[in-house]
Amino acid sequence: MCEALKNKYQLFEEIGRGQFGTIFRCFHPISNEFYACKIIDKRLLADSTDRECLENESKYMTLLSPHPNIVRIFDVFENEDFLSMVIELCEPNTLFDRIVNRPLPEREAASIAKQLLEAIVHSHRLGVAHRDIKPDNVLFDSRNNLKLADFGSAEWFGDGRNMSGVVGTPYYVAPEVLMGRDYNEKVDVWSCGVILYIMLAGIPPFYGDSASEIFESVLRANLRFPSRLFRSISPTAKDLLRKMISRDPSRRLSAEQALRHPWFLSGGVATDQT
Repeated sequence: MCEALKNKYQLFEEIGRGQFGTIFRCFHPISNEFYACKIIDKRLLADSTDRECLENESKYMTLLSPHPNIVRIFDVFENEDFLSMVIELCEPNTLFDRIVNRPLPEREAASIAKQLLEAIVHSHRLGVAHRDIKPDNVLFDSRNNLKLADFGSAEWFGDGRNMSGVVGTPYYVAPEVLMGRDYNEKVDVWSCGVILYIMLAGIPPFYGDSASEIFESVLRANLRFPSRLFRSISPTAKDLLRKMISRDPSRRLSAEQALRHPWFLSGGVATDQT
């Protein structure tokens, strides 16, 4: 652990654990505020890819902070063995915990999707694609504001370059990523669309019994709206889903276009953040 970290913050109980690091609740006596401290043991990083993800997370979170819908980073400490990031303290339950086996009303799904798209639009305007948007990486603060987290797989495209490399999570990864082609930032819109589908239907649009079967289903991209699940879902919501989960990236909405879709403006759907 970095001495500079211990000199500035008081560490308390463990609140999370990952493959390479541990998250603690911490306190800053001068500001009288609590934060989360993610301490990563660099000795556990297996290869250059892991080290690159570690560098990306702090670099891109710093670039994108502050934004009301992105987890904010406040301090970074590093020595030979550890990298520590002091970040915004969020609630323990993720979006995954909220939606597992439970569809949400359109009003609630719209509020969450709007905040997630606000985070994506901000990232894309600054030339950063997240590339691993999934419910596990969507957090909430104590006021129930959405916070997009985990930028370890993020990539820079701000100079107009396309991206490459298979990254992401089976249910949420865009088909062009799996095809091994170059792709653009609209892979994030696809992932957001899949999350919206799950929020409304309670199940993913593409699924299988194994990762390979899920990938095959994603590549087919046969988007359906089973009547038993979508009977009460508005036509406007389904129109937005079709345009976000479009197999052809050139036909897929950008994050800004998705945010301007009539579903977010339609009567009876609350989209204001609280």
